Amino acid sequence: MRGDGPLVVFYADFSCPRCALAWERLAAAGVRVAFRHLALKARHPRAVALARAVEAAGNQDRFWALAAALYADQGRTDDPHLWAHCERLGLDVERWEAERRSEAVAARVTRDVRDALRGGAVATPTLFAGGTMLVGPPDTAWLAGLAAGPSAIVGGTSET
Repeated sequence: MRGDGPLVVFYADFSCPRCALAWERLAAAGVRVAFRHLALKARHPRAVALARAVEAAGNQDRFWALAAALYADQGRTDDPHLWAHCERLGLDVERWEAERRSEAVAARVTRDVRDALRGGAVATPTLFAGGTMLVGPPDTAWLAGLAAGPSAIVGGTSET
């Protein structure tokens, strides 16, 4: 989890341009973000590989840094670019490489996807906050409502 303020559970994938926009807007809004993977290979072929890469970076306390790097440069997500990002972030690349292919990392990503689908998230990005679900990047009205309190959130749908 990162940030302060109201909590937003953010289901996303690192190949999704709308997720990158949501990422930027959430960061600018200063909310507390719990990131969860909704990596569906059928929608974005590199989604699962990128989710696993970021989880493995998290094992070296670089989850948020690699996530930000991937969202900032979505056109370069193949392995040589991932290795370069990891080197720039000071990761032990051999350890990262082994961990991103591990069963433990795969299980974390699979758990997030399963939880997303059970919760009704079927598209990226999907955000949950204050008893509502929003599909798509948050707009200023939604973010203002979030800051004002759960009953003030505009847009989205009520969780049931």
